[in-house]
Amino acid sequence: MSNIEFTQNFTQFQGLLSAFAYRLTKNEDDAQDLLQETAYKAFKYKSMYQPRTNLRAWLMTIMRNTFINNYRQRKRRSTLNDYTNSDYWINSKPQVVNNIGESNVLAEEIQALIDALEDWLKIPFLMYLQGYKYEEIAEKMQIPLGTVKSRIFFARQKLQKAISKMYKDVSPSELL
Repeated sequence: MSNIEFTQNFTQFQGLLSAFAYRLTKNEDDAQDLLQETAYKAFKYKSMYQPRTNLRAWLMTIMRNTFINNYRQRKRRSTLNDYTNSDYWINSKPQVVNNIGESNVLAEEIQALIDALEDWLKIPFLMYLQGYKYEEIAEKMQIPLGTVKSRIFFARQKLQKAISKMYKDVSPSELL
């Protein structure tokens, strides 16, 4: 297809493309920009158009894809640039400072409670805390798997009771 034929065919669909561009953009100026960009791409890639196929559909596809690409690009740019008139960082979160001293005291108290457990409860519980699986604990201690599970369960129960007694006058929010 020659340049003159392609130009004549493009001109034939220009009104339809203009209406389609306005329907996509909802703005007269943006519609004209989209039509111009579509015309540029159509003439640039006219060698890719296959004669005796639907030129109107090809042109509308170019326009629709151009609109989608422009929309995505605008959306990306708008999220990167913050034009608000504030002195705060975007997505800034309040800083929380933990008191390590209190955490250390709490950890020491819990360790003392674990040390106070009987050996038959303490040993499987500590092995579990160290990352051993139930099966590994049962194998190392040469006891049944169910026994390991029940001992760890009983150790947890005893620790929960001891902790609740120790902190019965303290509200849960004060522990955090």
